[in-house]
Amino acid sequence: DSKREIRKVMKYMGKDLPEDVLEKIHQHTTFKTMKENHMANYSSIPTHVMDHEVSPFMRKGICGDWKNHLTVAQNELFDAYYKRKMSDTDLTFRFEV
Repeated sequence: DSKREIRKVMKYMGKDLPEDVLEKIHQHTTFKTMKENHMANYSSIPTHVMDHEVSPFMRKGICGDWKNHLTVAQNELFDAYYKRKMSDTDLTFRFEV
């Protein structure tokens, strides 16, 4: 439920935005819209920095697809890094449905 998650971020930031603004944020943050937006999909980055033919920044938009790309060891490293970086916030994100 992306609108619920947007509301959580709004609350965390101490913002109370009108419903039409919430809807606009929701529309601009859908996977389909972001995948087509060069400001969100990194397609404007030169290919010598990031080759989108080899690995596009935004792939399928399927929750849990990381399991097809990361090893158990890589996932454990990511989990430890994430825990360190997010320890001082009360934000939580779902990586699986």
